[in-house]
Amino acid sequence: MSGNDPEIQAGREISRLIELMAKLPGLGPRSARRAVLQMVKKRELMLLPLSRALAEVAERARVCVDCGNIDTTDICAICRDPRRDVATLCVVEDVADLWAMERAAVFRGRYHVLGGVLSALDGVTPEALRIPRLVDRASGGEVSEVVLALGATIDGQTTAHYIADALSGAGVAVTSLAQGVPVGGELDYLDDGTISAALMARKAL
Repeated sequence: MSGNDPEIQAGREISRLIELMAKLPGLGPRSARRAVLQMVKKRELMLLPLSRALAEVAERARVCVDCGNIDTTDICAICRDPRRDVATLCVVEDVADLWAMERAAVFRGRYHVLGGVLSALDGVTPEALRIPRLVDRASGGEVSEVVLALGATIDGQTTAHYIADALSGAGVAVTSLAQGVPVGGELDYLDDGTISAALMARKAL
């Protein structure tokens, strides 16, 4: 049977989709197979709309040049919103943490996404993160408080102290999330109430 056989070709395409799905966080090979099978069975309701949505996101997704959030414009909706408090800047490790903060609906300032945390083990240096851009934003005259909403991990706290030192001459208050964030915890896995309590009880660094 030739390699161009339609059935074999279709099988390879489906296998490729399963392989890609299995690389997503929270999905292993078994869950990916189930998801793909369900989508194929409900092609009109699930597979085709998903493929169109993926194509649109692949074409239009942008990283916000101001904060590092993901949107479909160069300046994200949060940075464009005139109702947001420009004086308060919340620093998070990743976009998932920004979305977690927004889900809790307790912070009305603006954000700064670092793109990771300092890690000597993984070779992540300050130059690899958006720390210089953060210092520029905090020193621009509009910002009066920088809230460090980083995970309570060793790398997260190391990053927080590094940023606090980097901002020491910027003339802004530097605070961090307080009670409610467990040691070793990451924002994306916390419930909305825990995030809210931690933000309300933030402390100076």
